[in-house]
Amino acid sequence: MRIIPCSIFCIIALFFSNYILYHTNKIRRQVTIIDKKILFIGDSITEDGRFDDEANLGLGYVRMIHDDFLQKAKHLNVINKGISGDRITDLHARWQRDVIQEQPDYLSISIGINDVWRQLDQPAIAQVYPAQFQEIYHNLLDQVIKQTKAEIILMEPTIIEENPLSQGNQLLTNYIKIIHSLSKEYKTIQIPLHQACLDFIQDNPKTPLTRDGVHMNDRGRMLMATCWLDTVKKELALS
Repeated sequence: MRIIPCSIFCIIALFFSNYILYHTNKIRRQVTIIDKKILFIGDSITEDGRFDDEANLGLGYVRMIHDDFLQKAKHLNVINKGISGDRITDLHARWQRDVIQEQPDYLSISIGINDVWRQLDQPAIAQVYPAQFQEIYHNLLDQVIKQTKAEIILMEPTIIEENPLSQGNQLLTNYIKIIHSLSKEYKTIQIPLHQACLDFIQDNPKTPLTRDGVHMNDRGRMLMATCWLDTVKKELALS
């Protein structure tokens, strides 16, 4: 009878222990995100018809993410708090009511398009430039950390015109850098939506993602949902 050396036995035991722990945590995290409260907040791209939808989810990426999780969910709780036209200042005004009081387990934030777009289509109104955008966003995330237990998901803003060199997309660059910096500081999940849109435009120059340069058509909605799901599932080790 062969005697397995202690060192080899320990290595085998450690391997199986880690294997079981990995898959146990994977299942636990999957149950967590599906069976707990996921709140999406943002502008019209998030709202996307939710006020005309009995389920208050709308027709956009939030609905598509909901429907993907619905395949495995027992008690799915997805909330859409998108409001058309919102900038970071508008989120700040309703943050306590629409986020903190809701006490989500996962919070997904999509903001920045209107902070730039208003500079182009309504230049006479008070604008939200990068320094103020960063200051307010920082404050909002501080509130989430201090007053909830939510895991935070920061989404890059999408695009302003389907041309990477458009003025809107050039102005978005500084806002996206701020989101990257905040994501690193607060250790959030980061959804690379702007880059996903630019990559799609480069590869499919004659295939539109939007209805008007900003608001997504069905293809754009699917791209957003796929990018969100792929990133979140990878970060949370979900299948």
